[in-house]
Amino acid sequence: MAGQLHTQLLLSRQYCRVFSVISSHIHTSSGLGAKDHYKVLVLGGGSGGITMAARMKRKVGAQNVAVVEPSEVHYYQPIWTLVGAGAKSVASSGRPTASVIPSGVMWVKSKVAEFDPKNNTVHTDSGKKISYDYLIVALGLELHYEKTGQRNTEQKANYMWNIKGLPEGFEHPKIGSNYSVKTVEKTWNALKNFKEGNALFTFPNTPVKCGGAPQKIMYLSDAFLRKTGKRSKANIIYNTPSPKLFGVKKYADALWEIVKKRDLNINLRHNLIEVRADKQEAVFENLDKPGETKVYKYDMIHVTPPMGPPAVLKGSLLDDEAGWLDVNKNTLQHKTYANVFGIGDCTNLPTSKTAAAVAAQSAVLDRNISRILKKQTPDKIYDGYTSCPLVTSYNTVILAEFDYDGQPLETFPVDQSKESRVMYHMKADFMPLLYWHGLLKGFWGGPGPYRTIMHLGMK
Repeated sequence: MAGQLHTQLLLSRQYCRVFSVISSHIHTSSGLGAKDHYKVLVLGGGSGGITMAARMKRKVGAQNVAVVEPSEVHYYQPIWTLVGAGAKSVASSGRPTASVIPSGVMWVKSKVAEFDPKNNTVHTDSGKKISYDYLIVALGLELHYEKTGQRNTEQKANYMWNIKGLPEGFEHPKIGSNYSVKTVEKTWNALKNFKEGNALFTFPNTPVKCGGAPQKIMYLSDAFLRKTGKRSKANIIYNTPSPKLFGVKKYADALWEIVKKRDLNINLRHNLIEVRADKQEAVFENLDKPGETKVYKYDMIHVTPPMGPPAVLKGSLLDDEAGWLDVNKNTLQHKTYANVFGIGDCTNLPTSKTAAAVAAQSAVLDRNISRILKKQTPDKIYDGYTSCPLVTSYNTVILAEFDYDGQPLETFPVDQSKESRVMYHMKADFMPLLYWHGLLKGFWGGPGPYRTIMHLGMK
């Protein structure tokens, strides 16, 4: 299925076909322009990598920038919440990677295999060694539906929990996940074919990207079942290992009101450990009573997988004890290697991992790398800004925005903890345009300047 989808995306528009062919000869590592050294080397072709490549192109020239990325398709992943609810198509979320690589920037179509920061070099899985003056690591994170590991009793890297029965469980109906292009349409299939019984939604016992997404699909499913007259036959359950529904109290309080109003069942400190897809059963452990488990029958389940740092980072000279890129939380500069920088999900920044965070981080990195290029000290500070548009129905959103301290950092001069139709259309219609034409072009660095204006200079 994934291969067919990639083909459809690559062939969807004639200009993309032509662009891809031209780029594959001129701006990829197999072309004549490939080099072994770049002033700025960007690892990762996701949102953070592409926006920084665009910004660095303007700083040092396209011929001095390269992006290492193996994927043929670039996805706007935030829209997958709506894809899983049948409100958007999966094809609308992807474009050929060749079409988003900044023109003139070299695309090294490989995976990163090894870091050698002491010698300012990176090795790829194709055997190529690339040296750099400055390195930007934007490798994202990895999904681990099948991940095994130990309980994190020592607060080190072995925090992954095994979900027995996955990923093979996705071969059965009634199960999906909005976190992968391979499984997001399975969510919609499970929802629209729901008849009666338990509709289960899970959250993993690991860091995640877009921490609100696991419950967004719950609210959307509730709305869909009401619209189709099936809600009275559904028992909607959200099981999370967290002791909170949401990390920021202002928005958590608003979400609890929605939960009560819509008769949704929330079980805190419950962690998914097994899916028996052939029997339509899911097993959860009560984290407050280790060893105590409960089996839930389901007619639909949405699984949010455990997640972790890229395997290539773990054990390298660039990671922290948990395997994430070890950067200064204020400047985004590596704590040991001054010419290495990080952005996005692969970093150990203590904030929610979102595209909105990447946007704000890109503006900080742009300024600080510019100063370093001029032999000056970085002076722009990242405050941890991140945002989560909490989709609560097919036409409402609570727009959560907050900083490192979990304090609301709202852009608009209204109470954003209230459900809003305007915010929904911003999430569904405006943000994708801003992503493709603003963020990826290196022109959108978050709403900070606009927030200052709207709040008359006050935070």
